[in-house]
Amino acid sequence: MTILQSVVLGVVQGITEFLPISSSAHLVLVPSVLGWEIDPGYAFVFDILVQMGTLLAVIVYFAPTLAHLIAAAWNGLRRRRLFDDPDSRTAWLILVATVPAVILGVVLHDVVEAAFNSLPAASSFLLVTAALLAAAERFGRPQRPVADLRFPEAVFVGLAQGLALFPGISRSGATISAGLFRGLLRPEAARFSFLMSVPVMLGAGLIGVRDLFSLSLGIDSIAPIAVGFLTAAVVGYLSIRWLLAYLVTHRLYAFAIYCAAVGVIGLALGIIRG
Repeated sequence: MTILQSVVLGVVQGITEFLPISSSAHLVLVPSVLGWEIDPGYAFVFDILVQMGTLLAVIVYFAPTLAHLIAAAWNGLRRRRLFDDPDSRTAWLILVATVPAVILGVVLHDVVEAAFNSLPAASSFLLVTAALLAAAERFGRPQRPVADLRFPEAVFVGLAQGLALFPGISRSGATISAGLFRGLLRPEAARFSFLMSVPVMLGAGLIGVRDLFSLSLGIDSIAPIAVGFLTAAVVGYLSIRWLLAYLVTHRLYAFAIYCAAVGVIGLALGIIRG
């Protein structure tokens, strides 16, 4: 992988990780459309570690919020009153929502890795994302803040995050849609989606680091990963700011249309190329 390719993919990751259009699908589609030949094992590790750049973006953007949540959760645990404070309740909701994704990530790791090499699979799952977004807007009743979620509802959102392990099912799209189905306001659903991404992306990044060492890469292979990481961090930060502002007054239909269009194009390319 060249430095230019890593910059392009870092920009793609930074934009698409938080916009509900699937970063994983675009990291499969873009190299395929541009005719880039990248070793599948290296590409999988690159994709995971570049996601750590967007993890950094989330942590930086939500640093004050994360500090409040951690402090509130600790105080609630120390006082044995976990759910009295809204911040403490939100923190525990995030942890509960993380469990399904962790379990699915362990169980489906090999299947997911294989899907990352498949243009038809990524394109088909993009159509699933489009359907989720459209259905959430049609049938969701956004009216509640995150702190009003019940714990079974947090598990429901967590299951949506687990399904987003597959390339093409947008993590933010699936979790925001699940939040809308459970009555969360759009900005609240997005905020919860971003915050609950922290533990899952951290875990995925640690797995990526382990896989990276197993590849025994030289410095020429490490440099593109570092460049992609930094690019994704900067672009991801800007994407978070934009999407949270956008969802105050806009719906998700535009993203649903985009996912459907790109999914159809990807399937068509797969058929043309045999």
